[in-house]
Amino acid sequence: MTVPAPENTAASTGPRLVAEEHKDGVDAAVAAARRLVTALLRAGDGTGADLDAVAAQLDAVAVRLTEGAPPVSERLAEMWRGEGVPRHDPVTGPENALAPPLRLYGTEEGAVEGVVTLDLPYQGPPGHVHGGVSALLLDHTLGVANHWAGTSGMTAELTLRYLRPTPLFEPLTVTGRQVSVDGSRIRTAGEIRAGDRVCVTAAGLFINKQLPRPS
Repeated sequence: MTVPAPENTAASTGPRLVAEEHKDGVDAAVAAARRLVTALLRAGDGTGADLDAVAAQLDAVAVRLTEGAPPVSERLAEMWRGEGVPRHDPVTGPENALAPPLRLYGTEEGAVEGVVTLDLPYQGPPGHVHGGVSALLLDHTLGVANHWAGTSGMTAELTLRYLRPTPLFEPLTVTGRQVSVDGSRIRTAGEIRAGDRVCVTAAGLFINKQLPRPS
C-alpha cells in the first residue's frame, strides 16, 4: 500500500518561518517514519503483511538508533545550539516524526499562516482532528506569530473555541497574529479554517520570558 505524503502547501508566499527540510539524513528518516505511522493506521490488521515481522524489524532499527545516540544532555545542547529556527518541535520540526509538519509563513499584514493536511495519526472524532492536536497547532502558531511580530514569550493561557469539527484529509489553513503587548503581557489570536469554514479559534496570553537554553 502506498501512503501519499500529506499536502502541506502554504497559503502565503511571504518569508518562511520554520526550518527547511533536508532531503537526506535525519529529516529523510523522520519523513519515512511519518509515512510508516500513517501506513500502520491505514492498514490495521487487514493488511496482508506479516506485522510480527514488521514489528521485529522496527524494534531492530530502534535498538540500533538508541545504541548510537549521544547522552540526552548532549542532544539537548545540540538541538538548542545557535539562534536559528528550531528543527525539533512537534508542530513544524523536520526532525520530529510527531510534526505533520506545518509550514508557516509571514504575511505582509504581520500575521503568520500555513496550510496542512492531517491524516489518521491526528484523528479524534471519526474522520476529524483531535481537539488536543488543534490546540497544539494553534499554541505553536501563536508563538511563531509573536516571534514574527518581534516580541515573544511563553504561553500563560490559551482559550479555544471549537466551532465545528475539524476535518482530516483536506487542507487546513492555520493562522496567528499578535494583538497587543502590554509590558510583559502579550495577547495573540489565531484560527484553523477548512476552506471558508472556521473550525477552531484561539486567544492566547503569553509572558515575555524565556527559559535558558541548555549548554
